[in-house]
Amino acid sequence: MPTAQARHILVPSEDTANDLKTQIEGGTDFADVAKEHSTCPSGKSGGDLGSFGKGQMVPEFDAVVFSEELNVVHGPVQTQFGYHLIEITSRTD
Repeated sequence: MPTAQARHILVPSEDTANDLKTQIEGGTDFADVAKEHSTCPSGKSGGDLGSFGKGQMVPEFDAVVFSEELNVVHGPVQTQFGYHLIEITSRTD
């Protein structure tokens, strides 16, 4: 079964997600932004979600994590929880 490791930042609005993505792309540390802004409990650990298998996350999240480029900030991705910025740090097939 495919597995991945990723970190994310969850915020309530698309505008906030876009602003934070711009900051990260400008050199601000992803983990620092997650700690300060993410509404997910994983924010305390820099947004790190650890290792998980395909199908363990909501479909919109899985679609990005199991198909997009590694070590790039993707999003905003809208789910039932809000808007995510996602960085895939590793993936196995």
